[in-house]
Amino acid sequence: VQLQASGGGFVQPGGSLRLACTASGSTLNDYDIGWFRQAPGKEREGVSCSRRNSGSPSYSGSVKGRFTISRDRAKDTLYLQMNSLEPEDTAVYYCAVTKRRLIVSACRQVGSYDYWGQGTQVTVSS
Repeated sequence: VQLQASGGGFVQPGGSLRLACTASGSTLNDYDIGWFRQAPGKEREGVSCSRRNSGSPSYSGSVKGRFTISRDRAKDTLYLQMNSLEPEDTAVYYCAVTKRRLIVSACRQVGSYDYWGQGTQVTVSS
């Protein structure tokens, strides 16, 4: 499966962006999916994840209440709605998938995923 993340850009603090992740070669409905980000000089961190058989997504503490992950099964697309963006949210954002059925504690771990998209840059600055 090949993943494509899009929707990044430049936004002022307090602004919003919506990232999208699509796949070719397979359907996202068959995967557990995560959104990750990596800021310069920092390790890649799990932001949010959606397990295909669970209605409860998971969020990191730094984005909970501001970011929302969702799946559009008809469009076979995963979204990350990002509101109230802060300069600390500046990073390259990646979507990743696995066919393994993850437990919630593994859902935002980098090592849980097998396929990664190329990333999309999000820059939050005044």
